[in-house]
Amino acid sequence: MNLVTDIKPVSYLKAHSAELLQQINQTHRPIVITQNGEPRGVLQDAESYENMRNALSLLKLLAQSEEDIRHGDLLDQQDVFREMDELLVE
Repeated sequence: MNLVTDIKPVSYLKAHSAELLQQINQTHRPIVITQNGEPRGVLQDAESYENMRNALSLLKLLAQSEEDIRHGDLLDQQDVFREMDELLVE
């Protein structure tokens, strides 16, 4: 993050929205929007947002899997494949 170009007040966003959209789509760096000197929001390009959502989904799956392992909620690989085969036959 570049503090000079990636933090802007909300008044700048209102006056230069097209320019900021071009910047985030070219650099793929988010822009922090401030109000009264405090960070209030983040402007991010759609591709980076989608990539972040996908990464968070994968991390959530990993966390759930680790929790299952801690609680001993496991299935043998052969059982999993057998269940999958049974579902595909139906």
